[in-house]
Amino acid sequence: MKGEKFATAMIDIQNTQECFVQLWLRLERTRRLFKGQYRRFCIRRVLQSWFGSEADDDFIWEVCFQASNVLNEEDEVCGWDELPSPKLYPRKHRELLRAIVCVKLGIGMRKVNLNALDKAYSIAFPKSTPINVNKKCKYISHDGEMRTNLPSQMKKCGSDVGSSEIDV
Repeated sequence: MKGEKFATAMIDIQNTQECFVQLWLRLERTRRLFKGQYRRFCIRRVLQSWFGSEADDDFIWEVCFQASNVLNEEDEVCGWDELPSPKLYPRKHRELLRAIVCVKLGIGMRKVNLNALDKAYSIAFPKSTPINVNKKCKYISHDGEMRTNLPSQMKKCGSDVGSSEIDV
């Protein structure tokens, strides 16, 4: 960091929706700050700017390791990997924030409140694409059975399920 100082207060990490909203907003502010300084927006720089000297190589490795385990990508997440905008590509950032909370609080990845994290994203970026947009939607067939595929003879959940007519 070569003597650079960031005007950031110490971050109080909690497993709550309010904390997650602040983390999402802080992540976007950090991205804008780095863009203005022509610096790489990567995990290593984000952690060093947020946590200062506490973000040593071991801490950065642990966060990257935890995020890599969840993403199930062929390549592991590395500290110098450039990150896309949180507004446009939230999945990788969700796992990054989840890994940060996991490492800071010393809890497992499954203990991080994903519902609160996803709701916090919707609060922080109300006009952005929702995080869970790629999830399969369940459908009800004409005989009332739940299915995940969408044949032409099925209706989407919540769309006039009570009527006996099926729109084709």
